[in-house]
Amino acid sequence: MTAASGGRLTPLAVGRPSAARARAHRRPRALADAEVDARFFRGLGDPTRLRVVQYLLDGERTVSELGRGLGVRQGRLSSHLMCLRWCGYVTTRRQGKWVYYAVTDPRVRELVGLAQAIRRDHTEALAACAVIGRDRPAEAAE
Repeated sequence: MTAASGGRLTPLAVGRPSAARARAHRRPRALADAEVDARFFRGLGDPTRLRVVQYLLDGERTVSELGRGLGVRQGRLSSHLMCLRWCGYVTTRRQGKWVYYAVTDPRVRELVGLAQAIRRDHTEALAACAVIGRDRPAEAAE
């Protein structure tokens, strides 16, 4: 293929997108990254899952220990643990018939500590937030 350039025909650069086209190709990736980042926060956005992670910061525990310590039924707890494990917040270790759950990434401890510090600084605003505190999505309320 050719294109007019100053009165003469020149070959088009095959495989090299224009700057605008290159930017357009980056947008979906940025949106995809934002979706994954939102999932990252949703992983800890459930109060039970966050309590599990906080409890595991003191050391590894079995499902039974977690259930007793947190007052959560084992069936409900297992689904939260599956989510936390799938998302990479916790890992497991099998010893005989027992499976131990643990937080192994030190950044999780830092993240929880940072969230607690921000929460302490913004407790009133977080408690008053009408968007987060809604029982149902905004579309359903309208």
